[in-house]
Amino acid sequence: MTEDTALYVYALLPDRPDAADGVTGIDGRPLRLVRVPGTSVAALVHDAAPAPLEGGDDQVRRWVEEQSRAVDTVWERTGSVLPMTFNVLVAAEPSPEPSPEDGTPAGTAAGPSAGRSAEQRLTEWVTEQAADIGGQLEGLAGRCELRVDITVDRTAATAGGTGGAAEGAPEGGPDGLSPGMRRLMEKQREHRARATAGQLADTLHAETRQRLLAVAEDYRDRGPTHRVAGETDVLCAALLVRREDIDAVGAVLTDLRARQPAVRVRFLGPWPPYSFIDTAHRARAEEMAP
Repeated sequence: MTEDTALYVYALLPDRPDAADGVTGIDGRPLRLVRVPGTSVAALVHDAAPAPLEGGDDQVRRWVEEQSRAVDTVWERTGSVLPMTFNVLVAAEPSPEPSPEDGTPAGTAAGPSAGRSAEQRLTEWVTEQAADIGGQLEGLAGRCELRVDITVDRTAATAGGTGGAAEGAPEGGPDGLSPGMRRLMEKQREHRARATAGQLADTLHAETRQRLLAVAEDYRDRGPTHRVAGETDVLCAALLVRREDIDAVGAVLTDLRARQPAVRVRFLGPWPPYSFIDTAHRARAEEMAP
C-alpha cells in the first residue's frame, strides 16, 4: 500500500480549532486542520498518497461533490474560506541521495528545503503568503456567492400578439397548405419569436444588472448553468453578497417576474464565493504537487 506522504488540500480558512471536527471528505476520509503557527490561517486536508485521483466521469463527479460538501461545512462554521480546485496535492520532497561523483548529497543546491514533509512545505508556503491569504479571508467573511440565470421564454413573450398558428394562412386554416408552406410559416413564426424575445432581453439586461449591483458587492458575468430550448438569455451572473442581503436579491428577482411574465429565473446558492477569489493561492499550491 502506498504510504501517505502527501496532503490533499481542500481549502484555506480561518484557524478555528473545531472547524474540521467530524467532517469527512472524498471517499469518507476524515479531514483535519494543518494549523500554521504565527498566522490566523489553517488548511483543511486529508493525508494522501502522492498521486492524483483518477477515475471515470461518474466517480470524479462524486469526488467533486464530496469535496464541495466538506468545504461548505467548514465555510458555514468559520464564515470564510478559500477553496482549492479538485485534485490539489502538496507532496513531501524526496530525501537527498548521495552523489556518485563526490559523495555529497544530490540536490544540495536546494539547501535546507530538501527532504521537507508535505506539512512543512504547506505551512512554510502559508506563512510566506499569510498577509495576502488572511486579507482575502477577512474580506470575504460573511459573504456568499449567488448564481442568477435570467431568460425570456419566447412563446410567452409572443403570447397575445398576432403570431397564431394560422397567421398568413388562407381562409379555412393551415390544413390546406402544402408541407413546404407550413415549414416556411413555422420558420417565420420562430424568427418573430426570437426577435421579440431578443428585444425584451436587451431591454431587461441593463435594468436588471443595475438593480442587482445595487444590492450585491460584486458581479461577474458567467456562462449559463444550463440551456433550455425556446429561451433567450437575459443575463447569467455570479453575485457576491452579504448573507443579510440574500433576501434583497430575491426581492429584485421576484419583482422582475411579477412585471414580466415571460421571464424565467434560476436562483442558486448560497455558496462559498468561488467566483470572487484571487486564485494565486491555488496556482502556488499546484506547484507543490508530486
